[in-house]
Amino acid sequence: MVGRGFSGVVVALVLSLAHVQIAAAQLFETRASQGFMIDADTGTVLFSKDPDTLIPPASLAKLMTMEVVFNALKTGRLSLQDEFYVSENAWRTGGAMSGGSTMFAEVRSSITLENLIQGVIVQSANDGCIIIAEGMAGSEDNFAQLMTERAREIGLTRSVFKNSTGLPAEGQVVTVRELAILAHHIWKEYPEYYQYYSQPDFTWNNITQRNRNPLLRMNIGADGMKTGFTTESGYGIVGSVARDDRRLFVALSGMESDAQRAEEARKIIDWGMRAFDKYQIFAADEVVGEAKVYGGAKSGVALRSDGPISLFVPLTNRDRLVARIVYDGPVMAPVEEGARVGVLRVWIGDAISQETPLYAAESVGQGALHQRALDAVEELAIGWMR
Repeated sequence: MVGRGFSGVVVALVLSLAHVQIAAAQLFETRASQGFMIDADTGTVLFSKDPDTLIPPASLAKLMTMEVVFNALKTGRLSLQDEFYVSENAWRTGGAMSGGSTMFAEVRSSITLENLIQGVIVQSANDGCIIIAEGMAGSEDNFAQLMTERAREIGLTRSVFKNSTGLPAEGQVVTVRELAILAHHIWKEYPEYYQYYSQPDFTWNNITQRNRNPLLRMNIGADGMKTGFTTESGYGIVGSVARDDRRLFVALSGMESDAQRAEEARKIIDWGMRAFDKYQIFAADEVVGEAKVYGGAKSGVALRSDGPISLFVPLTNRDRLVARIVYDGPVMAPVEEGARVGVLRVWIGDAISQETPLYAAESVGQGALHQRALDAVEELAIGWMR
């Protein structure tokens, strides 16, 4: 069955699978104002509540600060042994006298990057963030530009950063969807540095501070990531939990207290781990569908993903699942095998649950002159309807 979309062609596949649910309403209730949760392996969206509302990030912005640092370490521009100078600005703005979270860095001292990373991740140190920002980019403003640029590079299209700490600043905004995506990215791309997020405490300047993430002390498999608070957006958290051979990433915002934040985060994680079954809907190299080809030796090209396609579906109200192949079409011949053609979008109820790139499973050469002429006539006749 072929439908029409705003961009490209939509091929609808109705997959009648036993034990697969359409969620007609929100499956989980939370006191968080915004929330987003994904399965790390399949990318399945397990929960979504106002995920694209722009909110102040508070200390959750430090996830992006660390991404910039980790990327510099991975590319060799920095090393863990590099030393950073503690300026008076960093000391005054982010140190003990500022009244915010700090690692108590001493003014005009030097601190290795590895210690600064632990200060920022474990102690949520504002002074540590500013020290890094000034040492890498010369100023916080310059570093914030790097944060936003790097956010775009990794696919965060809406988040904007104005400083390295997350302290209130006009125009500094994120979404819970992009925070969860960022957390997943850090875990996947920087496994050698991700371990810092599970560190229970850190001592600097003879002062020991415990990791502020309440999930780490719940014995639920949590090993990251970050908490934050602003008066405007309330209490927020980004969490990562691995258990029973699964990993979930969740981002919540808009809660009223520390206690409520901890409770809501635990509740949604436990639900996410227990309330879904995993299904493989397409095997590796299995043809998912076909895209129409214009001017080709064949009228269509078979499509496949680069691996098996699996997703998690809720346990209750099991009925059916709907998937749609979306591509800009018709595809122009010639088509090379392995070329990206479109995506498979999977819907549970009225929400997109998963999106998987699709590639040409074969090569399709250019057709003979008469075939191209017929395709041209057909495109003139029905192309306007697409």
